[in-house]
Amino acid sequence: MSHPQLDNLVRIGQLHAEPTAVGELGGLIRSGILRLNDAAHEALSLEGRFDLAYNAAHALALAALRHQGYRSQSRYLVFQCLQHTINLPQEQWRVLDQAHRKRNVAEYEGALDVDEQLVAALLRVAGEVASRVEKLTGSARTET
Repeated sequence: MSHPQLDNLVRIGQLHAEPTAVGELGGLIRSGILRLNDAAHEALSLEGRFDLAYNAAHALALAALRHQGYRSQSRYLVFQCLQHTINLPQEQWRVLDQAHRKRNVAEYEGALDVDEQLVAALLRVAGEVASRVEKLTGSARTET
């Protein structure tokens, strides 16, 4: 399945065209759903929930990209491509952008500054990404 915008990113070396591997796709979706389910547990620390929800969103976004036959080494680009892979609205993509920036500050500077509002928004958007990926791939969510 070819997408002109994604093909342009291949031409400039930002994405790589690569056939979809069914096992990889299933693993990414399974990982994303499990992390998303775990992130919903309010008994966990806010930082832990953020980390789980962020990584769930990334796994699911990567699954959407891989389903379309593309790969990227850039987490940020994987999120940016959601508008083309699952038609995610810009306002939802911006939540992932904000989470990505917060995650980078935590990873590279050791300071994680998240609040309940961001984690709740991240959970909502990651849930929407999961629903759209499931619809795209024909998979069904497994609740734990």
